[in-house]
Amino acid sequence: MQQQSADRIDLAGLVADLNSLLRLKTTVIGMKLFASAADMEAIPKIRRPNAVHTTDQIVSMAARLGWTVGITADDLVGAQCRAVIGLAPQDEKWLAGENYVGVWHGTAEDARKRQEALDVVPFGQYPLASGRLDPPDICLVYATPGQMIILINGLQYTGYKKFEWGVVGETACADSWGRALKTGEPSLSLPCYAERRYGGVPDEEMLMALKPSHLAKAIEGMKALAKNGLRYPIPPYGIQSDVRAGMGVSYAKK
Repeated sequence: MQQQSADRIDLAGLVADLNSLLRLKTTVIGMKLFASAADMEAIPKIRRPNAVHTTDQIVSMAARLGWTVGITADDLVGAQCRAVIGLAPQDEKWLAGENYVGVWHGTAEDARKRQEALDVVPFGQYPLASGRLDPPDICLVYATPGQMIILINGLQYTGYKKFEWGVVGETACADSWGRALKTGEPSLSLPCYAERRYGGVPDEEMLMALKPSHLAKAIEGMKALAKNGLRYPIPPYGIQSDVRAGMGVSYAKK
């Protein structure tokens, strides 16, 4: 981990380390809430949408195209996208989830249960930008399952904790950036239909949202794992080979 001070992480160095360790295909980006639209629009080279989008599309403009994009509630298609990032109230109408009955859920009760299960930023927060931000509130890392487990192993190398993540189904952005912005904890998701259809997330990618400090911790852990021979890509050993030779590299002296 490269740091300029205890409170300021060298984000460019962090991303370079991450790409070296995991060979990521998709650009690592940041997401940040701002106190006002004016503060958000002061970010260098920020773009503002000229059409109505989902948050998934905004995130992918940053991750797939390398843009820095700022949004307010008016730029988003509806209450669902807005509410996850705190730009619309999570009121009774929103909790009822009537739009999803007969689409994603068979009954009004099921739709309401899904809405109630979502991790969201409390209403009253502020405009959001996604892209090259320094510092961001959270980082978004798109990765394959093989890359993702090495990232998780890095997080667990020291200060171990068991991660327990849920799957809300549709509106899975609540599992990633919604939860990470709300709790500050690393948050893993299986991107949902909307993220893949409108945000262009490939079939093979998962999403981890986490604070820069957690990303730095994961990178330090992955570097230590790499010294132990545990690194990405994970080389297939062979399903009929004698396993003792392979495992002996890691455990022979234990």
